[in-house]
Amino acid sequence: MNKLIISAAVAASLASSAGAVSADEIKIGVFLGLTGPLESLVANMAPGAETAIAEVSASGKLLDGTTVQAVRADTTCIDAAAASAAMERLITVEKVAGVVGGDCSGVTTAALTNVAVPNGMVMVSPSATSPALSTVEDNGLFFRTAPSDARQGVVMSDIIMDRGFKEVALTYTNNDYGKGLADAFQAAFEEAGGTVTINTSHEDGKADYSAEVGALAAAGGEILVVAGYIDQGGKGMIQSSLDTGAFDTFVLPDGMVGTALPEAIGPDLNGSFGQAPGTDSAGAGMFNELAEGFDSTSPFAAESYDAAALILLAMQAAGSTDPQKYKDTVMDVANAPGEKIFPGELGKGLEILAGGGEIDYVGASNVELIGAGESAGNYREIEIKDEQLTTVGYR
Repeated sequence: MNKLIISAAVAASLASSAGAVSADEIKIGVFLGLTGPLESLVANMAPGAETAIAEVSASGKLLDGTTVQAVRADTTCIDAAAASAAMERLITVEKVAGVVGGDCSGVTTAALTNVAVPNGMVMVSPSATSPALSTVEDNGLFFRTAPSDARQGVVMSDIIMDRGFKEVALTYTNNDYGKGLADAFQAAFEEAGGTVTINTSHEDGKADYSAEVGALAAAGGEILVVAGYIDQGGKGMIQSSLDTGAFDTFVLPDGMVGTALPEAIGPDLNGSFGQAPGTDSAGAGMFNELAEGFDSTSPFAAESYDAAALILLAMQAAGSTDPQKYKDTVMDVANAPGEKIFPGELGKGLEILAGGGEIDYVGASNVELIGAGESAGNYREIEIKDEQLTTVGYR
C-alpha cells in the first residue's frame, strides 16, 4: 500500500474519538503504557499498531467495506487498578471490537482477568512476556505476538555464556515481568554452568538506589543483569552502579532495550549488551518501509503492528467482528497453511479470506503462534557501541 495513503489514514485514526461510530465502522483499542516506565518504547509501539489499523481501514476490504478506528487507552504499565478501569472504558464506553495490548505483564494480567474475560473481549499483546500468561485462564481470548520470557531467559543465558561470562549478579523490577524473567534466566544460566551470585528485586520510582547496588556489589559478579524498565528503576540501578563503581558492564533484557537508555547514560554504557524480540526477516524490512514518524526498529513496534493485523484478519476469516466468533480464527490466520502475508499486504490477505482462501500471516515479526497462542520467538542481539544501540545478530 502507498505509504502516503497509510500515513494519512494513521493521522485520521489519531483524531478524537468523540462522536458516534457508524454501523460500518469498528473501534480497536490500543491499550499500552502511554505513561510510565515504558513510555519511550510505547511511543513507537502505539503507532506500529495504528499503522496496521489504518492500512486495513484504507483498503476498504474488511467485511464489505467496514472501516476501523484506533482508540488509545493508558495501561500506565504499573497500576493494575488504573489499567482495569481503562480496559473497562474501552469495552463499555468506546465499544471496541478488539484490543491490542496490554504492554506490561502485571497490568495485562489484571485487565485480562478482571475485565476482558468477563466481557468476552479478545486481547493480543505485543509485549507482555511473563511466563505465567502462558497458562492464565483466558477462555481462548488472549494471544501475544511477543515470546514468553521462558524463552528469553534461555536466549539471554546463551548470549552471556557466548561472551565468556560465567558469574553474574541479577536485579529485577519487583513485578510479574521482572520476577518471571529473573527466575527463567537463573534456571537457564545455572543449568548451563553459570553462577548467579545474587537474585534480588528493586522498586521503581526511587530517587536513590545506592542500598540495592551495595548489596549487589557485596555479592560480586563479573557483570550485572538488569531485568527492569528503561525509563524507571532499571535505569536508576545502572546509573547508581556506575556512580559507585560497583559494575561497569550490564546485560539489558527487552524492557531495557531502546535508544533512550544510551542517550540518558552516555558513553559509560558502551560495551553493555542484551536482547529484545526482533527478526531480520523480509517482513521486518517491509514494515520499515511502511513506518513514518516513528522508529520501526524499536522493541515491540513490529509486534504491535502484527497484533493489530491479527485481530483484523481474524475478523475477516470469521466473517464477524464479534470477539466470541473471531477468537477461534486467530490461530488459523497466524499459521500455515495458506498464502504468506507481509506488512503492506493486509488488503491482499483480506481479499483471500473473503474468497474463502487461507493465509499464513508472517507479518513484521515472523509470526508463528504456538501453544495457547503466543509467539514462538525470535530475538535480536544488541550491544551499545559509541553511545548507539547496534544489532549484533539474531537468535
